[in-house]
Amino acid sequence: MILMWACFALLTLVALGFVMLPFLKKERVQTITHNANAELISIYEQRLVDLQTDLDNQRIDGVSHAESIVELKRRLLNELSPEKSLNSKGNNRIFALTGGAFVLALTGVFYGLTGSQQQISAWHDAMDNLADYGERAVMQKGEPLSQNELQAFALALRTKLSRSGDDEVAWMLLGRVAMSLNEFDMAQQSFDKALRMNPDNMQVLISYSQVLLLEGSEANMTRAAGMLSKVLKVEPTNLDAISLLALIAYERKDWPQAKAAFEVLLASMEKNDSRYSMISERISDIEQQMQTEGSVMPVTNTTGAIAVTVDIAKELIDKQPKDGILFIFAKAASGSPMPLAAVKLAKYSFPITVELSDSSAMVAGLNLSSAENIIISARISIDDSVMPSSGELEGHSQSLKRESVSDYQLQIDTLIP
Repeated sequence: MILMWACFALLTLVALGFVMLPFLKKERVQTITHNANAELISIYEQRLVDLQTDLDNQRIDGVSHAESIVELKRRLLNELSPEKSLNSKGNNRIFALTGGAFVLALTGVFYGLTGSQQQISAWHDAMDNLADYGERAVMQKGEPLSQNELQAFALALRTKLSRSGDDEVAWMLLGRVAMSLNEFDMAQQSFDKALRMNPDNMQVLISYSQVLLLEGSEANMTRAAGMLSKVLKVEPTNLDAISLLALIAYERKDWPQAKAAFEVLLASMEKNDSRYSMISERISDIEQQMQTEGSVMPVTNTTGAIAVTVDIAKELIDKQPKDGILFIFAKAASGSPMPLAAVKLAKYSFPITVELSDSSAMVAGLNLSSAENIIISARISIDDSVMPSSGELEGHSQSLKRESVSDYQLQIDTLIP
């Protein structure tokens, strides 16, 4: 800023010098002695007398006399002092000041019409309001930022970063503001900068995943799923990460995983939450898609899987719901309620043995290998949902160390009231 104004002042001084210096330059005036003009005129008159004498004595004719007089007059004019001629030029300082004032006026008008004083003023305002914008954007204080204020906030953040160097929080905020302005390239670059400074910043990973999902390509969704899985390993109950994983599964038409993730979200909400009905409708839509396509939970044999043998208590055999669906799943002993692996069976008979492994994960990246201690459960559902309902039958294991379990006997022994 200081450099810009210095250059502006320098150019103005050069322009003033170019206009004013010719007027202020001193003219060289030949020094003459006192009464020099009077002496020259006296000589001139004496020469006229001599010429008249020569004419009277017929030493020259009339033509030569006339030519000599003309020559005398011309010589006198050339030899007279130029003082009066100089005085007629006026005061050069007035011309110099007038020219300088004209240059300054022209510069001011030109800058007013074509300059960027409004942008500079807006930039100063943005820098002055940076703290206020941050409170309103991050801490939700006061009115939400308007589109113009978001642009000013982004400008102020870029200026702060250019002055103070890398700042993890500033890069994260710039990325979020860029998302709000639909500047996805700027958002990705900002989040990349923040992650290079702190690869484990959970907020940046979630925000970056949102940008990648908005881009919509398969490669970006895969990358977003990896970031969200990293978040859930550290924060298993992070609902933002679970909801984004649910959207990824939904976009990929992976109905079982999407349904399970949305049901976890629904279980974490109160029924008066404005999002409750929307997620319920999404689950209903997924169920219709599953019925149409005949989707079931995958069951595969994988090295390192846990073989789970499920039986039912004798006193509950007659209490099984008609057309019940059997869910056998494992989840982390502490943390996220999202199942790490699950098997769904519409046709079964007890006892039954299934295998749970990383390949039967509900959400990519959130699997058996991501937990040290697990709880294995089995539930006979009446509504095709992994969430418990009244009248269903279930059984749970104690907390198990995953690495030491290769097979497990589980009994369904509880009626859900």
